[in-house]
Amino acid sequence: MKINIVSTNPPNVPHLKRVLGLWDLIFYGIMLVQPIAAVTLFGIASKVSRGQMVTTLLIAMAGMMLTAISYGRLASLFPSAGSAYTYVGKGLNTHLGFMAGWAMFLDYLIIPIINTMYAAFTLQRFIPSVPFFVWVVMFVVIITFLNLRGIKTVAGFNKLMLAVMCTVICIFIVLAIQYIFRQQGWNGLLSSRPFYNPATFNFGDVMTATSFAALTYIGFDGVTTLAEDVKNPKRNMLLAPVLVCLFTGLFSGLQIYLAQQVWPDYNSFPKIETAFFDVAARVGGQFLFNAIAVILFIASLGSGLAGQVGAARLLFAMGRDGVLPGKIFSHLNSKSTTPTYNIIIMGVLTLIGSLVLSYQSAAELINFGAFLAFMGVNIASFRQFYLLRTSKQNRSLIRDAILPILGFLVCFSIWLSLPNLSKILGGIWFIAGLVYLMIKTNGFRKAPVILDFKEV
Repeated sequence: MKINIVSTNPPNVPHLKRVLGLWDLIFYGIMLVQPIAAVTLFGIASKVSRGQMVTTLLIAMAGMMLTAISYGRLASLFPSAGSAYTYVGKGLNTHLGFMAGWAMFLDYLIIPIINTMYAAFTLQRFIPSVPFFVWVVMFVVIITFLNLRGIKTVAGFNKLMLAVMCTVICIFIVLAIQYIFRQQGWNGLLSSRPFYNPATFNFGDVMTATSFAALTYIGFDGVTTLAEDVKNPKRNMLLAPVLVCLFTGLFSGLQIYLAQQVWPDYNSFPKIETAFFDVAARVGGQFLFNAIAVILFIASLGSGLAGQVGAARLLFAMGRDGVLPGKIFSHLNSKSTTPTYNIIIMGVLTLIGSLVLSYQSAAELINFGAFLAFMGVNIASFRQFYLLRTSKQNRSLIRDAILPILGFLVCFSIWLSLPNLSKILGGIWFIAGLVYLMIKTNGFRKAPVILDFKEV
């Protein structure tokens, strides 16, 4: 993961060849989101939703698909762009774009924390006698040491891991179907209870769980970073993020539907953060328990490494452009050319965050920033394609106005459903960014520094 600095006056910007097709984009998006993202959220989301996590995934999918349409249309309009920061900055206002980027920055800081915590939870399931904080310290030290050495994840390894994940989760699906059929017959396989259980359904609880389970989809917008490389961008950049969200929602929904039918009592998980491990053990014994645990630990390790170095490089970009003090944040090691100070800073922040925050609170903080950015993208789409167009430019009420407004409203509803603690912590972060922006731009009279959040 790298953060590119965007020059304000580029001499000659080279254009990449457009060689990627629709399926290339979809595969890339699935790699970013990961097909088993929902299983790490299963225990908490099931308990908060009172056994109706599938519904939370579908509600979030509706908001993500509507937002994906806005992303895709803006990517075709600004084909060199690659983030909500850029789309909001170009589609609305550069100051609003900075605030969207500031909200995204919170995600960069939290991603290593959430991966560290889940890796520690996983290790604790294997060796429960070792305290949680010991595993956290060991994991943070390992990923910080590896990043200081300049070790990077390899794309080929990511593809291999994706194949292994899909294989393991498909084994789970087959064994879960067999288990449910043996225990409950067709009534168990074809039940409405994972969607709606009148005995436990509460709309407020479902929406609160949705604000947590929506983490399943985080990363779908990474498809738009390939806007300069794709053939027929007006078509493919619209379809790809929508189809990635659709696949993620349906495939994740199937996994969670079966898990809820295998383990319907959402109050009886031995360890709520790793509840899916126990579901896997119920249908596939110790082998499947170990397989699920291993792939999730490796995924956490890979994401933790990439997340920490991505945040460190973002700090470097901000230091180099004067957003943060350059003496510290723009420092590069002369031998490894890595931002060593920033990696150490991120290691300390990851350690503190992993020990202070709960897993649920950390995930909800990610969604706080992400959904603010998603709302901004939907507003930018509405402005660009409806308000700035005249009737002679084939302006469509449904496509240009209703869809982005619906996307905004669904995302806003999910964002409103975040618990108060997440709103307070996220709000403090957002206000700090607003004050900082006001100081840096002399009361919003100057344009803010341009940073590119694109991952390559």
